[in-house]
Amino acid sequence: MPLASVYPLVSTRSLSRPFTYEVADDVVKGCVVDVRLGRSRTRGVVADVGVAAPDGVQLLPTGPVVDRIPPTLVDLALWLADYYGSTPARALELVAPRRRAPRGSRPSPGARDAIGGEAEPDALTDEQLAAVARIVAALDVGLGHHVLLEGPTGSGKTEVYLQACAAALERGLGAIVLVPEIALAPQTVGRFRRRFGDTVAVLHSGLGDAERRDERDRVARGEARVVVGARSALFAPMRGVGLIVVDEEHDAAYKQESDPRYDARTVAAKRAAVEGAVAVYGSATPRPESWVALERLSLPARIGAPMPRVRIVDLRREAGYPLSAPLLTELGRLADDGGRAILLLNRRGVAPAVHCRSCGVTRRCDLCDVALTLHADGRIHCHHCAYSERVPTTCPACGSADVARVGAGTQRLEAELARHVPELERIRLDADTASRPGALREALVRFREADRAVLVGTQMVAKGHHFPGVSLAAVVDADTGLALPDFRAEERTFQLVTQLAGRSGRDAPGKVLVQTFQPDATPLAYAARHDVAGFLAGETERREALRYPPFRHLVSIVVSGPDAEGPQRALREVREGLEGLGADLLGPAPLLRLRGRFRAQLLAKTAEPRRLARQAARLLAAAGPAMRRDGLAAVVDVDPQSL
Repeated sequence: MPLASVYPLVSTRSLSRPFTYEVADDVVKGCVVDVRLGRSRTRGVVADVGVAAPDGVQLLPTGPVVDRIPPTLVDLALWLADYYGSTPARALELVAPRRRAPRGSRPSPGARDAIGGEAEPDALTDEQLAAVARIVAALDVGLGHHVLLEGPTGSGKTEVYLQACAAALERGLGAIVLVPEIALAPQTVGRFRRRFGDTVAVLHSGLGDAERRDERDRVARGEARVVVGARSALFAPMRGVGLIVVDEEHDAAYKQESDPRYDARTVAAKRAAVEGAVAVYGSATPRPESWVALERLSLPARIGAPMPRVRIVDLRREAGYPLSAPLLTELGRLADDGGRAILLLNRRGVAPAVHCRSCGVTRRCDLCDVALTLHADGRIHCHHCAYSERVPTTCPACGSADVARVGAGTQRLEAELARHVPELERIRLDADTASRPGALREALVRFREADRAVLVGTQMVAKGHHFPGVSLAAVVDADTGLALPDFRAEERTFQLVTQLAGRSGRDAPGKVLVQTFQPDATPLAYAARHDVAGFLAGETERREALRYPPFRHLVSIVVSGPDAEGPQRALREVREGLEGLGADLLGPAPLLRLRGRFRAQLLAKTAEPRRLARQAARLLAAAGPAMRRDGLAAVVDVDPQSL
């Protein structure tokens, strides 16, 4: 019998290597087989066939083939495990997910709804035609190519994606279209289904088990040649991929925050290279990484309407926070004349803090080093763990009764709107309201159908939506993101304000108000002018001087433990082992305590992230027994999106 190299799908790091088995003659690379490992049985992925037998080992035969995945996905998963310091088994689970029994699963409605051949689009602009032509030319070469499609919201990027997908299908190739969060981009899914009908499959974690299995099977059989979905859609078992689209490529949701901590944008580039496909990254506010590295295709203007006028409201000179006089004036016009508004406040709850005026102490979580947030249920909650308590009537620190509620959250903003403009229907969209199944869709439908309404929410309201009749968009507190201790704080603030501005005035004259205590802040000034190129020019110059991405990669090593000294001590030892690799090493430095565990971080700026992550993993593995004895846990994160 032939011999094969097989990776058992078990997460134990000590078993993260291939084993040799006897296989049947029809077993090839990419087969998922049942294997015996010790006293148990598990699934394994065949990585190679025709290998030599190891010395002194009695080989076992594999069981039956239970699934098949394209060989290119095996290579992709093994590369991903190596680059991100994960195990082969965890990475291979992404491309060979377990086929759960369908019992009890409930398919999500509409995943395969075919609405029929969408009407032909309006004539494309010259810039759209040029972008499609460039993508198709790269498609015909078939060597793997990456381009950035940049242009303001409403400039026609989605139509370019559709035309490029059609060109791929005409050539017998498939297409994968990624959106950062599938629940927040219903229009994208709908447009692709209307254009391409039942050949579109939808893959994301929100599907029921049976439906997800059915969709993957349709892709594997070649019945579905266009896949739309979030991160996991990148691992669809499609053969002959010609096009990969990463829409809203700036969105941090493309980074997986659990092992394997991969970035779908980086993995999309790798899959395109392996498949000889074209990767198209699209955004109105591209990342500096994409702006510097990729060929740019520009759609310079919104189609059918000008960009809305942006007004900066200086809260140092305006009373009435969270609703300043200029904002109330605009909302009053909507109440009188009808229309829709979107208000973004990047905090949930009623107030972000409960503060003692006497001693200055802010009530914080006992398990996490963060302020507790007041909610409408009369309790203060930690947004990092499940802890909550009743609002104290007196300060726990000094006993004073002078306890104040500081700042505003979405729940308080909703209440203020009810008091000042009761004529407007209020629809709140944040993590609290969207947690119930179907709540997100219901909220968006209500807003779309309302005569006069205001949508209040967190970052969700700035993502991926096109609502007709939105004539006003407002950022209630633009300073929230600027205060974060992260080198991406200005980039994220610029993106958020610019993206929200793009929701206004797409089919009628629109206005944007940005309330801030820092009216001269660089990202706000550029966002007010819709000057993406100007902002990115300054940002890339700053990043280059500081040796931050895109000019260096970051590798973050975080250790947590039951006391403050343990993580610091472990990271000092790791730092010694990383000296001499040509990296800039920062720290170790303490991080906020999380869920009762103390944390510290060592940050590396390096041109060779894979090499540094490998060495860090080796050092941590060698220290494993001592770390386990001390109750320490470590995470290595390549290209982290949050510091």
